[in-house]
Parts: sequence; C-alpha cells; structure tokens
Amino acid sequence: MKTYKLNRLFNRNSGNCFDVAIDHGFFNEHSFLSGIENIQKAVSILVDAGPDAIQLTVGQAQYLQAIPGKEKPALVLRTDVANVYGKELPRTLFSRMIADPVEQAVRLDAACVVVNLFSIPGEPEVTDQCIQNILKIKPLCERYAMPLMVEPLVFRPNTQAGGYMVDGDPQKIIPLVRQGVELGADIIKADPTDNVNDYHRIIEIAGNIPVLVRGGGKATDREILERTYGLMKQGARGIVYGRNVIQHQDPPGMTKALMAIVHQGASAAEAATLIGIKH
Repeated sequence: MKTYKLNRLFNRNSGNCFDVAIDHGFFNEHSFLSGIENIQKAVSILVDAGPDAIQLTVGQAQYLQAIPGKEKPALVLRTDVANVYGKELPRTLFSRMIADPVEQAVRLDAACVVVNLFSIPGEPEVTDQCIQNILKIKPLCERYAMPLMVEPLVFRPNTQAGGYMVDGDPQKIIPLVRQGVELGADIIKADPTDNVNDYHRIIEIAGNIPVLVRGGGKATDREILERTYGLMKQGARGIVYGRNVIQHQDPPGMTKALMAIVHQGASAAEAATLIGIKH
C-alpha cells in the first residue's frame, strides 16, 4: 500500500518528482521566511504552478489540503524541528520529532513524511537524536503504509561557514546516505556534490532507493538550471528545492523551468526560456 502513496509523488510519465519545500518556518530563522511571510499566498502560487509535491509542517499543511479538487500537489509533511541553522549556534542543539508524526500525517492526507539525519562537526548528540527519531518513526511508517523520506545533511563547521552551509564532499555524503538507506528510507533527499559529475556515486550507494536532490542555499538561475540538468543526468529521480523557487522573482516560471528539466529532460538553455533569460 505504500506504493499507492508514492504514486502520488512521482510523475506517471517521467517517474520523477519535484517537491517544493516551504517548511522553513519550523526552524526559527528570520532569513528563512523571505518569500513565505504570507504562507497561504505562497502555497496558492505554487499550487497554480503545479509541482508534484509541496513540503509543509503540521501548522501550515491546512493551506494546501483545504484547496478543493484532486489536481493539487501531494503533501510531504516535515516531522522534525531543529535549531542548527543559525549563523551563531545556541549553547545546546537539538532535533526533535513532533508527537504521533505518522498519525498526524495520515489525518492530513500526506503522501510522505520527511525527517532529518544531520552530521554536524563536533555535535554527535544531534546525530544521535536524528537516529532515534528515525528509529521511532520507521515502524510507524510501516504500520500506516506511509513513505519515509530521510534527509542526510552534512554540515561544514559553523565557525568556517556560518549557518546553513552544507558540505558537498562525496566522501562525507556517501556514508550518511547509506546510513539513511540502512535505517529504512523509502526516499533519500540529499545534497548535491561539489562536482555534479560525482553524483552517480550517491545514486549508486542508495541502491534502489530513489534520490531527490536538495536545493541548498540561494544560487543564480543559471547555476540552478545547469546543476539540476547535470544532477538528473547523473541519475537523480528529482529535486526538493525551496528558496530557489519561492524567493525567485517569478516562482511559477522557475517551477515550470525546473519541471521541464525534471520531467521532460529539457536542457538548461531550453528551461531558461521559460523564465525569460538568455542562457
């Protein structure tokens, strides 16, 4: 029965998925709220643009699920809240799971739940909390036939990078992705490697588990389109982008451009025409 929900996430023709993440308010960072201050408006814009899924929290899922009709994107429900993204980290870091996460997902008619698996230099306790979260939610996902998306995320040292800066070293991403698979992920949501051409190694280590690529920090249109095209050619099954869509001056146009790459195999240059830029 889990397959039935996965069918709502992955496009019937391409077999791929574009999930737009706007669950950033969960993490108590002011900069994350740019473009989603009015969450109802943001959801409405994205629904009209038509991605495969929208990633939301328990408090904001209402704005997607209250929309009538069956054509709206599927809901991916964020199930954990953390305080690890600031430029200055607090004295104690945490990653906490919401109560009854899968039952809440079922009541909200979610097609998938997502949970983090952090690797932060010098903070093994946070990794331990993430593993405990996954160990708790996995049996519940099996009981309710709810797909589990695990998000392995390798951080650079905060003193070196300062807030929400990921490490694209495949030597660090590969073991964490494999750990996520071993813990029972049905979908992996992983960062891009520094060299896009290395991404086939992430796909390989995940085996038959589909890999969706995170968008990470804000980048130029050209960078995003070229990187997305390269990642799809490396074997990714889709993308999970947030700020590079919702903070864009033309979110519907950027969504359509990325959908063209993910579902139609369009080149970066072809996709660029959908947002009115010369590539």
